[in-house]
Amino acid sequence: MTYCVGLRLEAGLVLLSDTRTNAGLDNISTYRKMFVFEEPGERAIAMMTAGNLSVTQTTLARLQEAIDDPEATPETSIMKAESMLNVATIVGEALSQVTGETRSRMDRMAESANASMIVAGQRKDGHMRLFLVYPEGNFIEATEDTPYLQIGEHKYGKPILDRVITAKTPLEEARKAVLLSMDSTLRSNLSVGMPLDLVVIERDALRISEKRRIEANDEDFARMSAAWSQALRDAFAQIA
Repeated sequence: MTYCVGLRLEAGLVLLSDTRTNAGLDNISTYRKMFVFEEPGERAIAMMTAGNLSVTQTTLARLQEAIDDPEATPETSIMKAESMLNVATIVGEALSQVTGETRSRMDRMAESANASMIVAGQRKDGHMRLFLVYPEGNFIEATEDTPYLQIGEHKYGKPILDRVITAKTPLEEARKAVLLSMDSTLRSNLSVGMPLDLVVIERDALRISEKRRIEANDEDFARMSAAWSQALRDAFAQIA
């Protein structure tokens, strides 16, 4: 399983993913689920994936192949698409095609071919946008009323986002919120695991502003986790 979360705020985009794809007594696998594509000054795009690994890897491979194609067009390449809406459409079409090709084979083995993706970014002269793309290729978009999207094992990390995140949340507070959302998920579900990948795209920067790998021994993350646990215990004790 996995947990990925993306925020679309007035100040920019904040995205965080874990890297665990399988958990068991003797089988824990780690794969990157955060992928970035940028042409500084022109566009910056980040994607996160959840679900069947073969589906997501094949989809990403086809998207990269289209980017590298010397005959690429705005209809085929996310790096030439004229808007982030068109980027989401290209990703959705690729994901739907791969899902359909894979599903018949997986169904015979009683395995799921479902996968979903979060697509975020901004291109020159365009707005920041954040989409959740479903296996069928359709998608929804984050709004000012609901400025975040999640995929994977999202229920444990949702309450803090509901309580603290608005479109006006500053980027520094947003970083803290997604990390605490992930910490809550890590504590409650063994199918989500370290290391973590964090990406920030500041509004109108048109480049990846921050890209960080957070390992299991990261002192800052451990300190934040401990402080959050203590704060919750203190708050609980103070309630009559």
